[in-house]
Amino acid sequence: MASWPTHLCLLLLCLVLLAGEASPQTAPPLSVDSADRWVRPWCQPKCGNVSIPYPFGIDSGCFRPGFQIYCNGDDTPYLDLGGNIEVVGIQLLEGTLVVNHYIARDCRNPNGSSSENNVPSINIIDLQNFKFSHRWNSFVAVGCNTVGYIWSHRESTFWTGCLSLCTSASIVPNDTCSGIGCCIAPIPMDLRNFSLLVTLVEDEYYPSYYSFAPCSYAFLADVGKLHFDLSNLTENRTTWKKAPVTLDWAIMNQTCEEAKVNHDFACVSPNSYCVNSTNGPGYLCNCSQGFQGNPYLNDSNGCSDINECSADISPCVKRCHNREGSYSCSCPWYMYGDGRRDGSGCRSILRILYLSLGVGLSLFFLIAIVSWLYWIYKKRKLGELKQHFFEKNGGSLRPDIRLFSSEELEAASDNYNQSRILGEGGTGTVYRGVLPDQNVIAIKKAKISNDEAEVQQFINEVEVLSRINHRNVVKLLGCCLETQVPMLVYEFVPNGTLAHHVHGEGRRGSLSLEARLRISSEVAGALSYLHSAASTPVIHRDVKTTNILLDHNLTAKVSDFGASRLVPLDQNGLVSLIRGTFGYLDPEYFQTGEFTDKSDVYSFGVVLVELLTGKKPVAKMQAVKNLATLFMECVNSGRLVEILEERVVDEGTPELLEAAAELAMRCLSMNSNDRPLMREVAMELEALTRWTTIHPWGNVNVEEGDSLLSKIGSSSPSTVLHDSVNSSIEPMVPLEIVR
Repeated sequence: MASWPTHLCLLLLCLVLLAGEASPQTAPPLSVDSADRWVRPWCQPKCGNVSIPYPFGIDSGCFRPGFQIYCNGDDTPYLDLGGNIEVVGIQLLEGTLVVNHYIARDCRNPNGSSSENNVPSINIIDLQNFKFSHRWNSFVAVGCNTVGYIWSHRESTFWTGCLSLCTSASIVPNDTCSGIGCCIAPIPMDLRNFSLLVTLVEDEYYPSYYSFAPCSYAFLADVGKLHFDLSNLTENRTTWKKAPVTLDWAIMNQTCEEAKVNHDFACVSPNSYCVNSTNGPGYLCNCSQGFQGNPYLNDSNGCSDINECSADISPCVKRCHNREGSYSCSCPWYMYGDGRRDGSGCRSILRILYLSLGVGLSLFFLIAIVSWLYWIYKKRKLGELKQHFFEKNGGSLRPDIRLFSSEELEAASDNYNQSRILGEGGTGTVYRGVLPDQNVIAIKKAKISNDEAEVQQFINEVEVLSRINHRNVVKLLGCCLETQVPMLVYEFVPNGTLAHHVHGEGRRGSLSLEARLRISSEVAGALSYLHSAASTPVIHRDVKTTNILLDHNLTAKVSDFGASRLVPLDQNGLVSLIRGTFGYLDPEYFQTGEFTDKSDVYSFGVVLVELLTGKKPVAKMQAVKNLATLFMECVNSGRLVEILEERVVDEGTPELLEAAAELAMRCLSMNSNDRPLMREVAMELEALTRWTTIHPWGNVNVEEGDSLLSKIGSSSPSTVLHDSVNSSIEPMVPLEIVR
């Protein structure tokens, strides 16, 4: 059977091993910097073998308040914290301080009586700038049938402890400290004071442990710095009085942000920075990257540049250039690399010249041959692709229009230069082009898309326009079918869109009433032609002022037939997904999905209202967002003059404006059966246009106008319109036109 000293060794081994369990980190090393000179001038740099860097100090004026170190006659540094606590070492940059701290003990004689030199409890007063490190320290209790306690006196009081039991040396486990022979407990952050208490638990049935473990201990310690000896527990049981403890120190009770505004901010050295303490309130100082020294001093001992180039082993292979806070490496001109030992270093460039030359020539010839073969391949593939697009876009079915090559259109548009853009839409961009014969054209280039519906929309526009020949419909001159989406070539209409002339900035009131009626008559005539006179009827489906172009003479040209559809002669309409522009959309089409020629009549009615009012179909400034609804409310309530544009009111007579408003109201009827046909609309507008030409009402005053109206009698605009077209509408509220 093993002797009891052997069992004591097992118990002590358990305590030593608790360092690995309690804190996996290694203990902070003692400072090895040149701390001897990190003091204020004329101050004592050491006490014994312990360096005392500022803000610590020994003599008056050599330390920051709260950081005084005392040095006794035998050159032992200590802190006066209600008792002399020996200082073992100060780590300036780590913010730690190692001291030897007292141990609470309770030893028994072999007969079980208490030893006279017992210290069963210890009280530690508040520390000012120091806290017991929760990273390195742990509470430890050692012994058999031992209970150890630790608690704090502060407001945030904590109380903890552990129990260590062993009835015989044989049950003490190896390589662990789990409560049998020794136990351990963590401590909290921000611990500035504590009390210790250790006591032996009386056990009359198992008194034998006095013979192999007569003492019980409780202490706070940096377990990585404990060094046990068997004599601590046997021959000189009462001489083991202290254990190493690591303190966290900081400039207390302020964060970096709070301290920077104070006059006594501690980080005074240039090239230093402040970091908050990791153990409760407080902060520390450190030197910036590339600097070393004491960040608490504002002199030559403060943070100074590290000359990396003066090191015994330079970080550079060849040339080292020290800079403020950093360094750089370079190579001679005949070498290449980053010049760093931990990088690519410096390598001779001469040895790779011949290899580079040979490889370069080989690559040159290889690239030349590959490029030539690739050029031939691309040219062949481009020809095949053009032919594919040509056939896909139905080129063989359209011999009646001019087919442009992609090269011709690129040259005409200066390779689609941004300065040539006439307008942009959701599906494409229109460019101004000039052919070699100096004829100006408009090129509609689609945005590249994988959506077959968009491709079909361009093909559909070619299909529609190739069947139409009307002076008020923009003329399709040709197309290019060699691209993924066909490009369309139109006659150039130079005067912009009708929307620009009605709503453009600074353009309000630029069109006379006569011009407005004439333009609306021309648009109505074009739509009437599409609905009735074309070889196959066409429904435009997107009639709006932005799709009406004006030439030099302000002659209207209807454009953009991408959404249009050819209607078989035996059908009145078609069903499709809702397409169109909000504000112009036929409500009946929106509800049923069936569009007819009456859908175009509704959209034209909105265009006519735009011309009369000068307002946009949808605008946030309007009381109601839909212009058609707002117009009908004003007409039905006898407030037509309130919504008409000022120039229109000035130039029109009450009868003329009433006739135009009446026509617009019929076009905007919610029931498509109540709307007139487009040819009827065209005839009525043509009559109104002729009447304004023969009788320029804007040149007479109210009395003359009233006299003239009384003379023409049945030849008034309303009479002419109702005589020329046999159409009926619901009774309207009388219009009150006030000059």
